[in-house]
Amino acid sequence: MRKVLPLSRIGEMEPDMDARVLRYIHEGQIEAFEGFEDFDLIAFDWYDVRSERTAASQMLLYLDREDLFVFCEDEAALGAAQGVFRVLEEEGIITNQQALCHFFTQLLRGDMDHLDRLEAEVNDGETDVLSGAHGDYLERIIAWRGELLRLKRYYEQLDSIFDELSMNDNGLMDRQSVRQFTNLGYRMTRYLNAVQSLRESVAQLREAYQSQLSIQQNDLMKIFTVVTAVFLPLSLLAGWYGMNFANMPELRWKYGYPAVILVSAAVVIGLLWYFKRKKWL
Repeated sequence: MRKVLPLSRIGEMEPDMDARVLRYIHEGQIEAFEGFEDFDLIAFDWYDVRSERTAASQMLLYLDREDLFVFCEDEAALGAAQGVFRVLEEEGIITNQQALCHFFTQLLRGDMDHLDRLEAEVNDGETDVLSGAHGDYLERIIAWRGELLRLKRYYEQLDSIFDELSMNDNGLMDRQSVRQFTNLGYRMTRYLNAVQSLRESVAQLREAYQSQLSIQQNDLMKIFTVVTAVFLPLSLLAGWYGMNFANMPELRWKYGYPAVILVSAAVVIGLLWYFKRKKWL
């Protein structure tokens, strides 16, 4: 028998499950995988990478020699599990062991495409940041880091589950199912490697973004320094002529005021030429 039910209705299946299942759940002892002599109990936080939804939903799977039950925490997980089971019925999956393999395979369908899109976005972001087009990339970097962390936790759970299922300590799996779970374990390793690579790329992108901000700040400080250096001689002249000395020769000369203007302009032009020659502007 196979069923998909909300987690709140798990008590309805008590007659068809081992008595230890509900006790383990109520005592909070359930881990990602619990293998017993006659049944397996699997729990993981499902994450839908094909939607904008970022919240994870718990799924609890019970497998024995006759039954496969899936209990879902919320409507999103319930809809995903029911959709997978409809596909299993259409494909005519006979045994529960094979159904469990195909269940995880269907859940992971499209994940590599999602990772490829993330990689393309990160690469485009790196190009834009290095070219100076910053925009809102700090928010995008934070979003990428959050997404990759969720994927890392999700795939680590599944990787541990597939390893345990492929070991098949209680003999519930047939040989074909063991091979399939071994292959799923290899797939999780590739996914985790891809996620780790993307996390490193995002970390490098963040450093590049901060470097670009530092360069911009340095350019701004350079402009302020140049402006200060240009107007410092003018401030000196203004302070000099602001003193009340009636015997200053320049005040008795009819060209004194125009001369001061010319000297000030010459100082400004000379300093700007010097800064330009030194490539400070």
